[in-house]
Amino acid sequence: MKRRASEWRPRLSSWIINWIWWILGIFLVVALVLFLVQHHQIIPQQLPMQVKSTEFKDVPIERMNFTEDLLTSTSLTRQLADQMTLSKAYLIIAKEHGNFDFAAELSSQIRNCQRLLSQAAVNGKRITLVEARPVATQLSKLINKALNYHYDISTTISTLRSHVQALEERVIVATVQSAAFGRLAAESLPKNLQCVNVKLTKDWFEEPPLRLLAEEQQHSLRLMDINLYHFCLFSDNVLAASVVVNSTIANVKHPQQLVFHLVTDTTNYQAMAAWFLKNDFKGCTVVVRSVEEFSWLNESSSPLFKQLASAETQNWHTRSLSLLKYLRFYIPEIHPLLERVVLLDDDIVVQRDLTPLFSLNMHGSVIGAVETCLDSFHRLHNYVNFSHPLISSAFDPQACGWAFGLNVVDLIAWKKANATAKFHYWLQKNADGMIWKEGTLPAGLLSFYGLMVPLDRRWHVLGLGFDFEIDSRLIQSAATVHFNGNMKPWLKLGISRYKHLWWRHIDFLHPYIRDCKLQS
Repeated sequence: MKRRASEWRPRLSSWIINWIWWILGIFLVVALVLFLVQHHQIIPQQLPMQVKSTEFKDVPIERMNFTEDLLTSTSLTRQLADQMTLSKAYLIIAKEHGNFDFAAELSSQIRNCQRLLSQAAVNGKRITLVEARPVATQLSKLINKALNYHYDISTTISTLRSHVQALEERVIVATVQSAAFGRLAAESLPKNLQCVNVKLTKDWFEEPPLRLLAEEQQHSLRLMDINLYHFCLFSDNVLAASVVVNSTIANVKHPQQLVFHLVTDTTNYQAMAAWFLKNDFKGCTVVVRSVEEFSWLNESSSPLFKQLASAETQNWHTRSLSLLKYLRFYIPEIHPLLERVVLLDDDIVVQRDLTPLFSLNMHGSVIGAVETCLDSFHRLHNYVNFSHPLISSAFDPQACGWAFGLNVVDLIAWKKANATAKFHYWLQKNADGMIWKEGTLPAGLLSFYGLMVPLDRRWHVLGLGFDFEIDSRLIQSAATVHFNGNMKPWLKLGISRYKHLWWRHIDFLHPYIRDCKLQS
């Protein structure tokens, strides 16, 4: 039997009411949960702020990088710097046109701008718009005023170009003066070394046996014995020459087989001769001669002597020093009976036995030397003028350069190649200084072109007179080290890292060294 509809209605209404209450209850629970969660998130955010408010801590402020700010095109610092640069250009033009009142206005605002930029750099803070506005406004007004004075771009460019050229000329003059002063310092003797020279010169004149011994030594047969090892040295520095001799004999087993031919100028001859006659060099022969003894070296036989004698700006001492440097080109004339010699500069220190150089196979070459070319440096075009037709037609601009300082010289090959005549030829062609400016090395590179045999680099390490960063291992393995450059080891400006290599060959117990208070 079917139920009536009236029986379903009370049950349906109660079911709907129950569902409504359930839904409301669920919404209330969700709302309560959301409230609790939100309240839980807010409280932790407030706590740190309360802690910060009760504690005082130094918060580091990041300093501005002034250089980076200056390079940023949108920064106020960069804009002020550009305005200041342009204002300086107009300042120069205003002074040249006699507008001194306007120049004074520019100078005042430029100083204000410099002051603002300096403060920003010191404080490490960026320039604010409030700080920059008055300065930038005034500079802009003055720049516009300069344009009204017809200081246009073309005028500015031409004026600045003339100033740049003037500055370049001043830089060139300063560079030349610096080089000249450097050479003067390198060639001068400290007063302590001059003190030694004075004492030795006094001994020469007060002790006649020294002069007699010097005359006897000039006629010694050892000077012409080709079975001995002959070294040539041209110097006006007594102690420097002594270091060369001491360091050489310290590295050989039989010093008595060594002969040093030392040539000096007239001023230092007495001191040089007295030093090598009064001191013991372990049986090594050291003969000292004066450049004045070479009567064959005159204006009629040598264009060099003619050029040096005709130099009105040079005094006699300067001409003597120059002549000493060029005597290396006359070794066959100075020692006509010898066959092979080793040429040493007076700023050399010997660290190995050099006698194997006398048995070196030179393959018919005149001179042996260490090459100095590295990549594009020290090539022939760095020393002589290849725009000269005589040079460009006869030489390779990429030919490797080499160094004086330690050189093996085959005098038989020299005479066969007539190398002295080649030297005279190039000396005459360079009378106007258009091939090379100064120095003996360019003359040597041309005179011995094709006549040089390269030596192993370890025979001769250069640069101790100017290079602060030579590898210590290279110095230790070197047969000789060369203090070429202006920083000589006997000068105060010498590089301290290398000085001990030279000073260890000085006898500090010698009475003259002690009395003159020489110190390493």
